[in-house]
Amino acid sequence: MRSVEHRQHKGLNNCAERSHQSTRQRERTMRCFKSPGHAQRFLSAFGPITDHFRPKRHRLNASVYRALMQKRFQVWNEVTGRKAAA
Repeated sequence: MRSVEHRQHKGLNNCAERSHQSTRQRERTMRCFKSPGHAQRFLSAFGPITDHFRPKRHRLNASVYRALMQKRFQVWNEVTGRKAAA
């Protein structure tokens, strides 16, 4: 295709690569499991828990982040029935 500009550079694909980082992180975790089914069962439960404790930090300042995490730990302690640490 001569009419199309073909650009090659190692940084051109970064947006696509960044969107797959969470998938790659899960794949690294999956290597520890003996079967794909066991890994999928674990990750289907673990994913929402992980998202609960990993807010989008780049969008928050420190005081908002601390307040958000404190609230999320309160919710977690209520759900799991644990007493809050003093």
